[in-house]
Amino acid sequence: MIRYILLDKRFLLCLFIINLFGTIYGYMWYWGQLAITPDIFLPFVPDSPTASLFFTIFLLFFIFDKHVPYIEALAVTTLFKYGIWAVVMNLLTLIIEGSLSWQGYMLMASHAGMAIQGLLYAPFYKIKLRHIAIAAIWVLHDVVIDYVFGMMPNYSVLSNFMGEIGYFTFWLSILSILIAHFLTVRNKAQN
Repeated sequence: MIRYILLDKRFLLCLFIINLFGTIYGYMWYWGQLAITPDIFLPFVPDSPTASLFFTIFLLFFIFDKHVPYIEALAVTTLFKYGIWAVVMNLLTLIIEGSLSWQGYMLMASHAGMAIQGLLYAPFYKIKLRHIAIAAIWVLHDVVIDYVFGMMPNYSVLSNFMGEIGYFTFWLSILSILIAHFLTVRNKAQN
């Protein structure tokens, strides 16, 4: 049943439109930070919208029965990483502040959805080890950009915990890479 839904062209089109508008909204959310970001770091600052952009590109090709394995690998690793990251950061904000705005709850729901959708489509990706390797370089390089060069998203209430958040983000990146490998390359090798 779920496979039927995931492969239904109408569902895929709806998912494409939702992700396209979510990507646009995400880049708009980052606009202020992007305006003051050095050009060399621009691709690595808007983490979540770039992750949903990768997935939107995957969906566009998938609707037409085409595959782009590098984009698929980038989508599954970044959707999981940034989806979980945003949920955790908003939960930390809730714990520290004692409350969260409606936007915080919306971000938690939408980012949890990002992580889930990337995993749901894992059986359909045509990913090989070399694709995972490139995605791994991307997500680990992003940790360096965020926490060594200070380009992480602005969560003012969490600024006192940058070391801990950077450490968590590094291990979340490793987990994202391992999950992507397990659900795609390893699973297909065993079948």
